[in-house]
Amino acid sequence: MREIEFEKIVQSVRDLCISANTRLGEDVLRAISDAKRKEVSPAGLDVLEQIERNAKISSDTGLPLCQDTGFAVFFIDLGEDVSIAGGSLEDAVNRGVRSGYEGGYLRKSICDPFTRENTGDNTPAILHVNLVKGDKLKIVIAPKGGGSENMSRLAMLKPSEGREGVKRFVIETASLAGPNPCPPIILGVGVGGTFEKAALIAKRALLRPVGRPNKDLELAKLEKEILGEVNNLGIGPQGFGGITTALAVHIETHPCHIASLPVAVNIQCHSARHKEVEL
Repeated sequence: MREIEFEKIVQSVRDLCISANTRLGEDVLRAISDAKRKEVSPAGLDVLEQIERNAKISSDTGLPLCQDTGFAVFFIDLGEDVSIAGGSLEDAVNRGVRSGYEGGYLRKSICDPFTRENTGDNTPAILHVNLVKGDKLKIVIAPKGGGSENMSRLAMLKPSEGREGVKRFVIETASLAGPNPCPPIILGVGVGGTFEKAALIAKRALLRPVGRPNKDLELAKLEKEILGEVNNLGIGPQGFGGITTALAVHIETHPCHIASLPVAVNIQCHSARHKEVEL
């Protein structure tokens, strides 16, 4: 059994909160650069260039990429041979979030759903913990802004709707979202499982490097088809028109019940923030 100190997790989470909110991933920057070479709309091209400038300013100054520094969402792989010394994993993560959002001058956005009273420190965080073999602890943070999250949708399709039904629902979701989730967007799509599993794998799909196709060739083909049709909607960067409404479509699947076909679309804005550490 390997022990990992509580305070080490706290510090790691603190650093992840700040890094994720101030340094845009190289995969996203490459996707934006590629989009610039293809974009036909002058206004759309100007937006893409502004996104690049914003990312550089954020990296150089340590200021947040966006004023919405998001709900602190974590995907954690916890080794079966790991013991946390000095406290619980959940407490360590929440303490790290408090420290990171305070120390990094990140906006605290979490409130009671009815009273709207702010919790004051951006906690509680959302933890998705997966037990794995070994003695490592992998922590991935994916801060999720409200604008893109609000445009996400889930449907329980009829099994007979199949591939075309899924395709239609994803494109419809992007169309209804319009400029609201700050395009160019990334579409995380979860197909199968149950009501909650579809949503979870849709959000996890956003962790894949932007534009990396699914290893399953048929799913990769479907991703490409949907991306093409979404970009033909003409919404464009920030809704100013153009052919770059989305940077990527990432589809993940899970076996489902014979009577159902759940599909979830979790929309991510162009500020696709996620960082990870292994302890």
